[in-house]
This record gives sequence, structure tokens and C-alpha cells, in this order.
Amino acid sequence: MRNAALRRRLFKLMVSLAIYSIAAVGFAQGKSGKHRWNGDNDDEHEKQPQTGIMWINHLELLPGDSSVIMSNTTGDTATGGGNKVVEKGLQLPPGFLITGVRVCYELSNARSFIDQIRLSQVQDPPGTALVQLDDATHLVNPGPVCVDSAPTTVNPELGAVRLDLRVNFGDTSDKIVVRAVGLHLEEP
Repeated sequence: MRNAALRRRLFKLMVSLAIYSIAAVGFAQGKSGKHRWNGDNDDEHEKQPQTGIMWINHLELLPGDSSVIMSNTTGDTATGGGNKVVEKGLQLPPGFLITGVRVCYELSNARSFIDQIRLSQVQDPPGTALVQLDDATHLVNPGPVCVDSAPTTVNPELGAVRLDLRVNFGDTSDKIVVRAVGLHLEEP
């Protein structure tokens, strides 16, 4: 009786060791799940850049001028001069580069549209901001639609980054609705 119990315990121990050995080999192969075979190229296992999109709160976009929210003038120049823009300071996780902007929008009429996507970065000292992305593609598809900006590379660790969307009204009764805004990010 005692030998049978001892054999069962020994058997369970051996099975557990076998399972742990198999699991250890699997974990040692890395997160990719790829198996290493003879002749594999070591360069294949270098870290690849991770990319993705981070959606920002588009409801926090602020008007650069009161004439942007209820436009009483046509064109892309604000009542007090300057551009008709909505803007937002961006908060990003450390260790990522901005490689582009995605804007999702809808127009009541194509004569009023977003005519510029801009990213600017505050310099040190903070008296100036350097334009890092200046995409003047006219977004005239009535939508709803999502559009990606021209590619760029902005390192937010070098200074605060601001997003501006410049708008152009063809008629004061038109509406431009921003549905979503995302940032294309890459982890180098």
C-alpha cells in the first residue's frame, strides 16, 4: 500500500517536471512564438518597431477664435485675423514617435472643409514652435470618412506638441463635424 502511494506521487512529480520542461522551452523561444531552427538568420529576431494608433479626445479641441464655432465669415481667416483653427495640446506616452494624424470628419457641404492638419512642437526656450507637419490637403469628402495625414516623425520628448486643424467655410450655414482624431505612433 505504501509503495503504491509512493509510486503515484513519483509519477505525478515526473509528469509535472515534464510539463514544466516543455513550458520552459516554449518561454525560452521568446514572445514571437517562432521556433529557432538550424540556419535561422539572427537578424530576423531583432526587435521590430511597434506601430499603432492612439485616439485622442477630440471633444477637447479648442477654437482658436470664436468665429470658428459659429462662423460669421467665409474663408479660413478668423474675424480678428489669423487662421480659423481648432487646436489641442497632445499628451503622449513616453518612448513613442508620432508618425501621422488620422482625422475622422463629416461635412454638411463640401464647400466648407478642413484645409490643413498641422503639428507644431514647442522649442527650448519656449518662445517659438517648430512646424513638424503641415499637410495642406483639402479634406472635401462629405463623409463621414477618416483620412490619414502625410507621414512625419515627431519626437514628443523634445518638446510639447500641439495639433491644429485649420477650417475653411464656404458658407456660414455649413457645418464641419470632427468625429474622431487619432495619432499614428511608433515605438522605435
